[in-house]
Amino acid sequence: MTGPLTWLVGIVADPRIDEHLLTEEGEQVIDEVRKHPVVYVTSVLEFLLMIAVLIATAFVPLDVAFLPILLAAILGLHLAYHALKEHMDRFVVTNMRVFRISGVFDRKVATMPISRILDISVDQPFVGRVMGYGHLTFESAAQEQGLRDIKYVGHPSERDLTIQRVIQRAGLRATVTSSDDGSGDVPDLVQHHKRRSDHPRLHPVQGNHRGPTHR
Repeated sequence: MTGPLTWLVGIVADPRIDEHLLTEEGEQVIDEVRKHPVVYVTSVLEFLLMIAVLIATAFVPLDVAFLPILLAAILGLHLAYHALKEHMDRFVVTNMRVFRISGVFDRKVATMPISRILDISVDQPFVGRVMGYGHLTFESAAQEQGLRDIKYVGHPSERDLTIQRVIQRAGLRATVTSSDDGSGDVPDLVQHHKRRSDHPRLHPVQGNHRGPTHR
């Protein structure tokens, strides 16, 4: 039974992220984001309710005992499906793109190249700040619906920084390099402004200015 059970769990409960990687092109996983445990609160409450219903079965007549048992079975199936759906919802950041895998029986994959990410908004409500979760909203050139809102992300600010580093390392944003003496180079626009401000024609020569003469 161990073999078939392991195979069934692997089919249903494993998103199999490695199968979606472009390994021949050198794609590597930078971060795999699971949902914060707060999403399982509903399943825990349903589990407690299921236990209460099963206990109540001992206090009902035998001819109607199947009703609470049926209700407990429905609660058990619902909580198992809800927990599995949240478990299978993964957001993956690689060195090339971001993609999201979701679904229990039907598998959905939404993907977006790093180059299309224009901006990321981090929303962390008060409860999320206390419990350590938040929501990410992506503004992209393609406006992918499956990737626009990533909710209940643990440590959202750290995940945002991770994505920003990937974008930076991919060369999609300008960087300020360091000179040999350890000081940061000033951008060209600032250098240009500095050169113009130092131009001798823009400053009067001290000592050579003559005021009006009086006779």
